[in-house]
Amino acid sequence: MENRTEVTQFILLGLTDDPGLQVPLFITFLLIYTITLVGNLGMTLLILLDSRLHTPMYVFLGNLSLVDFCYSTAVTPKVMARLITGDKAMSYNACAAQMFFFGAFGNAESYLLVSMAYDRYAAVCKPLHYTTIMTTKVCIFLVTGCYVSGFFNASIDTWDTFSLSFCKSNVVHHFFCDVPAVMVLSCSDRHVNELVLVCIASFNIFFAVTVIFVTYAIIFITILKMHSGAGHQKAFSTCASHFTAVSIFYGTITFMYLQPSSSHAMDTDKILSVFYTMVIPMLNPLVYSLRNKEVKSAFTEIFMKKG
Repeated sequence: MENRTEVTQFILLGLTDDPGLQVPLFITFLLIYTITLVGNLGMTLLILLDSRLHTPMYVFLGNLSLVDFCYSTAVTPKVMARLITGDKAMSYNACAAQMFFFGAFGNAESYLLVSMAYDRYAAVCKPLHYTTIMTTKVCIFLVTGCYVSGFFNASIDTWDTFSLSFCKSNVVHHFFCDVPAVMVLSCSDRHVNELVLVCIASFNIFFAVTVIFVTYAIIFITILKMHSGAGHQKAFSTCASHFTAVSIFYGTITFMYLQPSSSHAMDTDKILSVFYTMVIPMLNPLVYSLRNKEVKSAFTEIFMKKG
């Protein structure tokens, strides 16, 4: 504990040092964050207000929207403030807190996507038993498990990083305190810590991707066996939004975290990080709402009542 207190703050280099790009980036991120805030909190509120959406699928979707908002908020406001003020310093504790909350809600999202895949499997493959499979208790158990797993994994990652000694450079070549970017600054032997990080990330990603892949393989086989064209269309429509969100999320995360630290290109990492910290949380509500008739119907009805 005493060895790692030599660094009391970190200096985050951010996305660019070009003064001409600071204001355009701030405006872009402000627009993205505003859409993220309105879209995700609006989706959560809509699901809470409309009793027709109090079903397992929308319970998971509401929590997914809440998690998207939370992990984007852990990063984006600080990035925007830094673009305006030019203050690149972040205290040791603030860096650890940002890493923890971003990791907690990011991991929770991963497990929520797995839970949503199981829900789609029950809806498409076991339609007659859906209400007995996806009971209220099962939904509560799955959602609670997602948050517990997310916070547990984030605790391990944060401890794994900040148990190292930081006594040399405190310059983080990133725009937020991400695990690989901070861990590489350590002046102690970090091979075991990197191995722990890769093992945890590999388990989480491969477990989630395997479950989702197997689930969708069964779903597609079931769809192909359907004789009704309307049944095909309904089943594909039910799964299309979730499959799109899964592909975007895991494609980015896999490329980001499952490469060794020596292979990390900082500029590439920054671009990917902007995508999954800011763009994905903004896209998810759009992906689900644009392809979902029930959400659009509930949204229209509530605004007509307000009018």
